[in-house]
Amino acid sequence: MTPLDETDIASPVRLGARLRELREAAGVSMRALAGELGISPSALSQIERGVMQPSVNRLVEIVTALDVPLASVFDESGGAESGVMVGRAWETGPVELAEGVTYRRLSPVPVAGAELFESTYPPGAASSQHRQLLVHRGREVGSVTAGELTVVVGEERYVLGVGDSITFAAATPHLVSNDGTETAVAVWLTLHDA
Repeated sequence: MTPLDETDIASPVRLGARLRELREAAGVSMRALAGELGISPSALSQIERGVMQPSVNRLVEIVTALDVPLASVFDESGGAESGVMVGRAWETGPVELAEGVTYRRLSPVPVAGAELFESTYPPGAASSQHRQLLVHRGREVGSVTAGELTVVVGEERYVLGVGDSITFAAATPHLVSNDGTETAVAVWLTLHDA
């Protein structure tokens, strides 16, 4: 295992640099992306420089605006067209987000049409710093593996414990939070329309 440094995606500096790479590859100016996100160019600059960590909500908004999958923040490698790919735990570190939430890609390489992640929510953390509901493309499938998560979908609230699962259209406004006293972990599969 290698120690974390600024080249690891877990580093806010590396995450910010990767978001900047994705924005530039999409040919989108900082001002245009900031405008689409409803934030100042200064706030976007702070995210891209690793000064400020985005929430889950903000990260999803950024990749959605850039029309790239969430998995693309981990690396620029494409998915394997054939053959076997093995991912080692030390090769794909977690992305650290606001409120101590972490996301870790579980597939060794990006897979077309699907994203598989593990999310960790410390007590009191939510997918949005201000508990704003998130909307994006695709279908979410989640299963809690530790602790307890509250998932708000539309106007309904679901409390999920270990072994419980949920699925919903990601276009329905939703929020994930840990309202308990233990760290919660869940595995999420996001399916994208072909």
